[in-house]
Amino acid sequence: MAAEYQDLHVVVTGGTGALGSAVVASLLERGARCHVPCFSIKELERCSFAGDSRVRVEPGIDLRSEASVEAFYAGVPAGELWASIHVAGGFAMQSLKDTTRDAFMDMMELNALTVLLSTRQAVERMGPRGGRIVNVTARPALEPRTGAGMAAYAASKAAVATLTQALAAELKDRSVLVSAVAPSIMDTPANRKAMPGADHSAWPRLQDVAAAIRTLASPSNTLISGAIVPVYGRA
Repeated sequence: MAAEYQDLHVVVTGGTGALGSAVVASLLERGARCHVPCFSIKELERCSFAGDSRVRVEPGIDLRSEASVEAFYAGVPAGELWASIHVAGGFAMQSLKDTTRDAFMDMMELNALTVLLSTRQAVERMGPRGGRIVNVTARPALEPRTGAGMAAYAASKAAVATLTQALAAELKDRSVLVSAVAPSIMDTPANRKAMPGADHSAWPRLQDVAAAIRTLASPSNTLISGAIVPVYGRA
């Protein structure tokens, strides 16, 4: 397998989750050195890369905190960061009645603020050759009517899409390409359990979404920036 990421330093926020773990695994197969923040070390219990010498895992990181994010990225060698992939986020199915101010702000902080703070620190750790930022938004960000019953989540993911395009324009002169993928519901054990009657074969597989992310973050991507790529499968 081609080592397109050989010894390149890549941050993967949310790297201990279902999609994040698939992204880390895909990058490791191609020679990357991965940096993964997590809130609790217990998150590693479900990760296949636990103990891998090419993975730096730092627990106790709150990606909503400027100080915490700055401390985490300081652990990446200065000028050596190639890519920062932002998978971390949250989901809440809430009707308008149940969407309080705190509930709305929680979605905005988990999904949009974490992207902003992580991107700001990532760019400071990149060298003169630039690098790549890849965010994860969601289908309701592109098709807001599909966000019925989850308006706060849809709005926060729309903010991620807007950040992606605005920062792509802002960072182009620094050779930093910024893009995002927008998955539909993905084929995970949790989603299968929640929707046992759905056509699971139509959902995009984690490894396929991870491959799309890997392509956007790759050194071979020299053109794509500001793109929001739908990864819906047949859903």
